Amino acid sequence: MKAVVMAGGFGTRLRPITERLPKPMAYVANRPMMEHVVRLLKRAGILDLEVLLYFYPDKITSYFGDGSPWGVRIHYIGAESDYGTAGSVKNAEPRIDGTFLVISADIITDFDLSRAIEFHREREAAATIVLTRVPNPIQYGIVITEDDGRIARFLEKPSWGEVFSDTVNTGIYILEPEVLSLIPHGKNFDFSKNVFPEMLSRGDRLLGYIAEGYWKDVGNLDEYLNVHLDILSGKVGIEFEGKKAGSGNVWIGENSRVDFTSDLQNVVIGRDCVVGAGVTAENVVLGDGCVVEDGAVLQSSVVWPRTTIHKGVRLLENIIGSDCVIRGRAFLAERAVISDHCQIGTEAVVKANVKVWPHKVVEDGAVLSSSLVWGEKWARSLFSAYGIYGLANHEITPEFAAKVGAAFAATFGKKVVLSTSRDSHKTSRMINRAIMTGMLSVGVDVHDYGVTPLPVVRYLARSHREEKGGVHTRKSPFDPSFVDLKFFDDSGLNLPLGMERNIELLFFREDFVRADTEETGEISFPVGGFDTYVDGFLKAINVRVVKERGFNIVLDHSYGSTALLFPRILGRLGVETVALNANLDAARITKTEEEFQKGLSHLTAISRSLSADFGVMIDTGGEKIFLVDEKGDILPDWTALQVFCLLSCRRKRSGKVGVPVTASRNVEKIAARFGMDVIRTRTLPRSLMETAASEGVTFVGDDSGGYVFPSFQPAFDGMFAIVRLMEMLAGENRSLSDVLREVPPTVMLKKKIPCAWEHKGALMRMLADHAKGKPSQFVDGVKIFHGEDWALIYPSQDEAYFHLCVESEDRREAGEIAAGYVDLFSTWARTL
Repeated sequence: MKAVVMAGGFGTRLRPITERLPKPMAYVANRPMMEHVVRLLKRAGILDLEVLLYFYPDKITSYFGDGSPWGVRIHYIGAESDYGTAGSVKNAEPRIDGTFLVISADIITDFDLSRAIEFHREREAAATIVLTRVPNPIQYGIVITEDDGRIARFLEKPSWGEVFSDTVNTGIYILEPEVLSLIPHGKNFDFSKNVFPEMLSRGDRLLGYIAEGYWKDVGNLDEYLNVHLDILSGKVGIEFEGKKAGSGNVWIGENSRVDFTSDLQNVVIGRDCVVGAGVTAENVVLGDGCVVEDGAVLQSSVVWPRTTIHKGVRLLENIIGSDCVIRGRAFLAERAVISDHCQIGTEAVVKANVKVWPHKVVEDGAVLSSSLVWGEKWARSLFSAYGIYGLANHEITPEFAAKVGAAFAATFGKKVVLSTSRDSHKTSRMINRAIMTGMLSVGVDVHDYGVTPLPVVRYLARSHREEKGGVHTRKSPFDPSFVDLKFFDDSGLNLPLGMERNIELLFFREDFVRADTEETGEISFPVGGFDTYVDGFLKAINVRVVKERGFNIVLDHSYGSTALLFPRILGRLGVETVALNANLDAARITKTEEEFQKGLSHLTAISRSLSADFGVMIDTGGEKIFLVDEKGDILPDWTALQVFCLLSCRRKRSGKVGVPVTASRNVEKIAARFGMDVIRTRTLPRSLMETAASEGVTFVGDDSGGYVFPSFQPAFDGMFAIVRLMEMLAGENRSLSDVLREVPPTVMLKKKIPCAWEHKGALMRMLADHAKGKPSQFVDGVKIFHGEDWALIYPSQDEAYFHLCVESEDRREAGEIAAGYVDLFSTWARTL
């Protein structure tokens, strides 16, 4: 049996230690990662290896040769381009004449591959994917299998709400030769994205084998260090060179000398090393030819060959490359990474998470603080479900923002136009300017709209053909220490996942091409943007109907930028407005929950005292609204959504409405009255806006104050939602409370269930198993029906808890259902 070994990895996220090295050649426990894979294949009886090369191929061929030192036969296959996983394996087709195994050269595992092969042959599978269970499956491709091993579903890079299993694709496949016929020659093609979904749709024998043992995709520097800690703690069944010495789990290589006064625990020492007197080392790997002088302290660190560590040095969770010198009493803080051929001076300090690239010198006594202090935190993903956000001036710094701006702009190429905009805060202005400089540096022109509501710049992206997208910078509405970056494309929608991945790739590779002097982009400050928005706005509204009704409202601008624009629109519509908080106040655009509720109470009191038709608070960004009826009663967001649905359905009487899985069952009842269909979406803003852009959709809303009317734009727009509400109320000559009385009574109960991050995947799997045989939905999380009542449990995207939503006609019944799931989660959690 042959194995096809994919060894073309760049190792982008292991930089700088892989700056001039293919990822499979990065040392793990003093051997290249690929050598561990070769030894694994040899143990499974697979001796013929087809090794696929691409990046720095000579580094691999010169080390492994023909494979004879390891008892295997290696044949190398080069590639002219990156063809993806399946496209690369296609190049080996002329040398494949039977069942074969595909494996990546940059994983660490101790799986018994012979058992997986036996499973494949016994079940007569066309393809078997080797799976494993992991605590945090969100960063991998999830595979859901039936009880007999047949694959039921793939989820590539899922959100937490889609994690219905903790079994993930390990990138190890056992295939029959006919599978190669599904792969086009010379094209970028992927097993998990292309080949396996095609096999699933054809009904081929596609199986999943859940392997026992250790597996780690060494995807970034944190995981590179963590895999060493796992190896040193005995979690991985791999071989060490040298002899075991003493009782502290210490392995010492040939010709190495260790002073008897050293204190070593869980240490692997390579060949020809010297460890001096009084050295303390715990959870450490030293490469061949290293020298550690007297009194040095090394903790949880990996040191590559031929590096010298002088007296009194302290290392704490570090990765040190080859041929480095760390001089006396230097200190390297947590997760600092030093690449090859660097010198760190006497008593120098390298701060936490700093990366030092090859051939650098840090002078004696210097304190090195990198501008990319937080880079590794984002090594898996820059983008969250809500854009990019982080601590202002610590995580999102001007340097970081310029680099993100350059990466975003570089995805489009030179001489296109992108827009920038912001809120009124001074930090947003600083970050916005940094983003612009990054865009200009790669030859992209910038339209800067300055302080402008987000719905307006989304609309302008759709209206201005030359703009290919944009980014809006704002202070977080939830946390005064954070900044949000909102990216959108030329349709005004959040970026597709594929584009986010491309931006991340450019960001982490840092290899986007800067423009020549005469090709640097230009900044312009377009005038008339507000006029364009207002004109389109009024064309989408029945102005006469709103004017004739003569609305009187109380409007809280929340100190946001809608105060610059919305009064003009309301004036054109003849709306009498009592405006609250209508000045730009950068210090007050973030609200705590207490401040938000206090603001609503204030709005209620004023609306009631002035006998207003209704009161409304619009959020700082201009996207979401919160309503008070003419009686001064606050409409809960989930109730307001039903009101909007009712009015919209009665107005349109055909088409579809879109709501998240968390919305009330009343939405279906309301839509059915008017012959309309309901689309249930995930809770993420991207999902709702993509639904709004779909054909036949007339209204989309969430249950947190966001409403979309696609006939104007398929994005959240609080200003348009307010005026559309007035138009619909005027058309029916009714008040808000009149419409509210038509909404069927129901009880919605929401809770948060705490959960450790590492248990999320396992709990989602248990929840999916619990739902089997019960009426259920798997749109976002797991929704289980109890007659007409239901409970939805879905994981938070960025916090350590699950959301629990319950709907029932009876509050007591809702409480009992909720309590049952809280108890169930507590029981499951105790088993983990």
